[in-house]
Amino acid sequence: MSEALVEQGPQNNANTGKKGEAKAEAYLTDEGYTIICRNWRTRSGEIDIIAEKDGVLVFCEVKTLPHSPQDTLEYVLSKRKQRKIIETAKCFLLDNRQYSNSYIRFDVLVIDVPRYSPVYHIQNAFSEFI
Repeated sequence: MSEALVEQGPQNNANTGKKGEAKAEAYLTDEGYTIICRNWRTRSGEIDIIAEKDGVLVFCEVKTLPHSPQDTLEYVLSKRKQRKIIETAKCFLLDNRQYSNSYIRFDVLVIDVPRYSPVYHIQNAFSEFI
């Protein structure tokens, strides 16, 4: 098996994703966010990081793209994936009523894209009205 195939295998992708999520969490913490949880799952989907800052509850999708061209940023999240994140966020809010009056926001943190900062934070990347 060639080295290139080993590098792109599912286990390596999972490790890359976990490292990217750890980098995103450290970044958010450094920026003053409180991490509420990571990898919150329901049957309908998963939210990588849920954080809070200044009364705003932030649902974060983390994409680690170390070998992707710059124009990949335009295609990071499909409309279908956005809907899944929104539905999963609604489940989180139903299960965690203490946040039901919070402002919410959907952010994307893109990790390690060449020629961008190591953590490229896109605030308000999408909304329920898509």
